[in-house]
Amino acid sequence: MKRTEIQYRVPYADTDQMGVVYYAHYLVFFERVRNELLREEGFPYYEIEKQGIMLPVIEAVCRYRNPARYDDMLTISGWVDEIKGVKLKICCEVRKDGELLAEGYTVHACVNLETRRPVRPPESLMGLVKRKLDTGSL
Repeated sequence: MKRTEIQYRVPYADTDQMGVVYYAHYLVFFERVRNELLREEGFPYYEIEKQGIMLPVIEAVCRYRNPARYDDMLTISGWVDEIKGVKLKICCEVRKDGELLAEGYTVHACVNLETRRPVRPPESLMGLVKRKLDTGSL
């Protein structure tokens, strides 16, 4: 499966009183890599919105394995796990020096920007995913 990776150095502002990255920031990390994943595949979020679609998060899961701390250099990776009906599932991992710190996923619904009703993903996005599945490079 094709993965997108970004590097992120933890600023002091991301840590809590215990000196570790505050748990909710991991969902922000997931969003950062999700944005880059979509951009790398030719679908920056503003292009999706131009097609009249938005992708609200309808489920988020994060499993915490080990804490990240101030000044750690993190590698955050993400990949499309599946597109089923109107839903898109994107998996994510957060690592430091190869060690898994957190993993999880977000599920997004494809929603019409005007009506706020669920719709199938645009053909352009589905076509890209189908080609990647056919070549085994997703």
